[in-house]
Amino acid sequence: MRSFLKVIIFFLLGFACIGYGAISKPAIAKKSGASFTKLHALQCKKSAYQLSQYENQLIILDAGHGGTDEGTKASTVFEKKITLITALLAKQYLEELGYKVKMTRTSDVFLALPKRVALANQAGAALFVSIHYNHSKNDLAKGIEVFYPDAKQLWRAHASKRLARCVLSQLLQETDAPSRGVKEGNFHVIRETEMPAVLIEGGFVSNLEERELLKSKEYLGKVAKGVAQGIHRYLRS
Repeated sequence: MRSFLKVIIFFLLGFACIGYGAISKPAIAKKSGASFTKLHALQCKKSAYQLSQYENQLIILDAGHGGTDEGTKASTVFEKKITLITALLAKQYLEELGYKVKMTRTSDVFLALPKRVALANQAGAALFVSIHYNHSKNDLAKGIEVFYPDAKQLWRAHASKRLARCVLSQLLQETDAPSRGVKEGNFHVIRETEMPAVLIEGGFVSNLEERELLKSKEYLGKVAKGVAQGIHRYLRS
């Protein structure tokens, strides 16, 4: 009788182990066919590094170059002019969404990089977004890329990267431009600021196709809307 009971207990334990293994076995993830835009949209989520104290506070928009610093140029397209137009339109979109926005410059004036940084840091801004347009010796190069700093403060590095993903995702959605991705960048204005910061390259002045688009205020408006929607998504997602 005792031997019979031992056999039954042995089999019961065996089935229990098999059942536990089936339950605890990790599921195999299926490959996703999501596009690059959707991928960044999925990655545009709040992390533990996003501090709630930054929500609904001041946003700094930095129109790159200005005055004697023309930036890149080709034909009749000057970077300093189209960055300012884009930043002013982005400000309008953000204010319509209820955000408080301050520009580093609102006219065609030269402003040194340290002054741009000081303005943002002294204002206690929530975010810093610098708007630029690109140039390459390869006139076939085109598309939008967004840079974030490899900050010493881990929370700022992670928050800036998430902001970059949010902004790029919305820019691609608004413009249908090719994506050049989210990248680390050692640019002064995003390296030295104390809040989450990104630098946007909204297209190539050196590329004939994109240059024609950048001549249009309507297209610059799409870039501006993408910037504003990306910031909004970052703060609200």
